[in-house]
Amino acid sequence: MLGGTGLIGRGEANSERTVIVDTENVQLANGKVADAERKAQFGQFFTPVAIADFMAGLFVPGAGGACRLLDAGAGTGSLSVAFLRRWLAGGFICNQLEIDAFEIDSVLHPKLAITLGKFQKESGISYTIRGEDFIYAATDWLSGSLFARALPTYTHAILNPPYKKIRSDSGHRAALRRAGIETVNLYSAFVALALGLLVDHGQLVAIIPRSFCNGPYYKPFREYILERSALLHMHLFGSRNAAFKDDEVLQENIIILLERGAQQGMVTVSLSTDSTFGDLASHQYPFDQIVLPDDPEQFIHVPTSPDGHFLEQSPVVCHSLAELGISVSTGPVVDFRVKTFLRAMPEEGTVPLLYASHFSNSVTTWPLLGTKKPNAIVHNHETDKWLYPKGFYCVVRRFSSKEEARRVVASIVDPVVFDSAPMLGFENHLNIFHENKHGLTEALARGLVLFLNTTAIDEQVRRFNGHTQVNATDLRTLKYPSREMLIELGEWGKQQEDLTQTLIDQKLESMIA
Repeated sequence: MLGGTGLIGRGEANSERTVIVDTENVQLANGKVADAERKAQFGQFFTPVAIADFMAGLFVPGAGGACRLLDAGAGTGSLSVAFLRRWLAGGFICNQLEIDAFEIDSVLHPKLAITLGKFQKESGISYTIRGEDFIYAATDWLSGSLFARALPTYTHAILNPPYKKIRSDSGHRAALRRAGIETVNLYSAFVALALGLLVDHGQLVAIIPRSFCNGPYYKPFREYILERSALLHMHLFGSRNAAFKDDEVLQENIIILLERGAQQGMVTVSLSTDSTFGDLASHQYPFDQIVLPDDPEQFIHVPTSPDGHFLEQSPVVCHSLAELGISVSTGPVVDFRVKTFLRAMPEEGTVPLLYASHFSNSVTTWPLLGTKKPNAIVHNHETDKWLYPKGFYCVVRRFSSKEEARRVVASIVDPVVFDSAPMLGFENHLNIFHENKHGLTEALARGLVLFLNTTAIDEQVRRFNGHTQVNATDLRTLKYPSREMLIELGEWGKQQEDLTQTLIDQKLESMIA
């Protein structure tokens, strides 16, 4: 049956919605449904059929009875079709199948109905197409609203949810809070709500950006899913654009399988270079290697090899920054907010303002000529709270380009470069290691730079960081050698004429072996 085709809006205009629709040119649907203009309007990214089939193949067969499938953001139905194909092939032990397909874009409803209708005629499934806004429909029901339209519970959910930030003052954010969900993006909201609609031991498969695995903004979401479900499987693509290459999407995506109310056990992690899965490899890991037991942020690590890295196995790389008496902070100068105090070049009454562009190949260049960024900031009673006393600091760029080989790029701030300047300004795209907002000793600062620039640290960060941003929280979560060892490393580095990557890596290995 075809029902609920009207759109429901409460402040989130349909024209503003960015959608990753879980459909390609489905085998049962002829031609493309959305033309280029409409595709641009909705931000639709079509999932290859091979990925849909892989996702449907992750579900663990149940004990029998009836299956009720939730497909939220159904598009023209490719994920539902993949599930149906597996069901018809005997991949699920259930004698009855019902599908609820939520799709807010009514233009897609006719093709969705044709796709699901053909299966209904051939195999006797039943389906409902719901045109409501899934967030409002699910939050109303889960929060017990008197005006909620009743929703069933589901045995399975398969999702390729929309990807768009949720404004803090939006109707979506308020609705989610009423349902006990705190999150910052539509994709994580869809997953949390779908999980809330599952029966006990119901399973959810979703392809979503990997960005939820770390970072403070997604901590409530990580806590929500880990408290309510077991993480059974994660699949990672080796290439950033593997999942949606036809649409030139460079977001790193991951496929996850969750089971609501299940006891957490071993986690299967599979890897493939691209969506053909031609080199698929998988290994199982204890959960405490996925989410470290003593990690208050509950970062989700994605191991790429069953052989643990020597750094993680070393008993001497075990100290938190707090134990070392070192802090790391995000650069406090947000340039567009302090435009009146910025100067292109240093002049009387100003102090150096440092951007990531001032650091290249372990060399600090200031002032930097021929740049659009300012080199100085006025030093007065208003700006003093954003400045640090001149000294030795270790800085790490918060953003790296997608083409760069390294995720973590650390540099030394040498006060000699800045002559008589009493203070330094650090722009918001830098993370600064400091001691109580003062500089470090030279050897300690250089030791931190070398340690953070090792291949081992870069590989470790990539295990839980699925995007090009490295936040202060990420750096705070890492374990470090002792102060004495970092100082020794820094003193050694200062004596070297040519510090190559190989030399730095070998020195660290020899020190902690």
